[in-house]
Amino acid sequence: MKAILVPIEPHASIRTVLDAALLIAGRFGSRIEGLALGPDIPASIAFDVPTSWAILSEKEQRDLVEQSRQLFEAFMLSCGVQQSEVADEASYSWLGRQLFGDSYIGSFGRVFDLIVLGQPGPRDEPPRLATVEAALFESGRPILLVPPAAPASIGERIMIAWNGSTETARTVALAMPLLATASQVIVLTLEGWGADGPSGEELTSRLQSNGIKAEAVTRSMRAHSPGEGILEQATAFHADLLIKGAYTQSRLRQFIFGGATSHILAHARVPVLMAH
Repeated sequence: MKAILVPIEPHASIRTVLDAALLIAGRFGSRIEGLALGPDIPASIAFDVPTSWAILSEKEQRDLVEQSRQLFEAFMLSCGVQQSEVADEASYSWLGRQLFGDSYIGSFGRVFDLIVLGQPGPRDEPPRLATVEAALFESGRPILLVPPAAPASIGERIMIAWNGSTETARTVALAMPLLATASQVIVLTLEGWGADGPSGEELTSRLQSNGIKAEAVTRSMRAHSPGEGILEQATAFHADLLIKGAYTQSRLRQFIFGGATSHILAHARVPVLMAH
């Protein structure tokens, strides 16, 4: 995970996002690349913009880019991170002088090993769900969702929420650099939740063959929903990273009926690595 993308937008938890990115970069000697992020404005409303939308002038956009750049660079300098790349040390760079929309993150993120984002809030304010979904559905890369409270560590005690799905299998594959350096990995299976696929024990066996300290655990789903059950077990295990495939059910179905991904996006208090 040598190339890490961190979209920068002033919000209450941006420092926590940067803290998490630096924890990962410190482990792998990664380069953290920042860019200024702003919301997309759909073309369909370009000539009939709701009053709730704040349309920024060119000067306001330039000011926001500069504010984001200064925030990013001040953080890096305060942590002693340098721009020049040194072998096995974290470094940083700033990308461009323009404000990039959410949809850009989905396409540009395809050339990075990891995209680090803040956990989306309940309203369409930064961090936005639109940013997370653009990264999940369009980049093909893993994203690290960071909760508002700063983590002390990431990836020492990892829990995989295994449901046998294609999405979770892909996420586990993309997470292999983190799994390989973890001190302990729990593969969690919840009874009554999952797709038709290999068991948690089968995944654990393959992880162990790669030298990963993995253990399979099956728990009854005492919680009201799989999402609640997963977070309960992550807390009980004292996990500092949760790995889960995103939207193994469709977004529409999850919007109507609820789902594990939607619950975790809203309520996780531990960093979550996701991919679709």
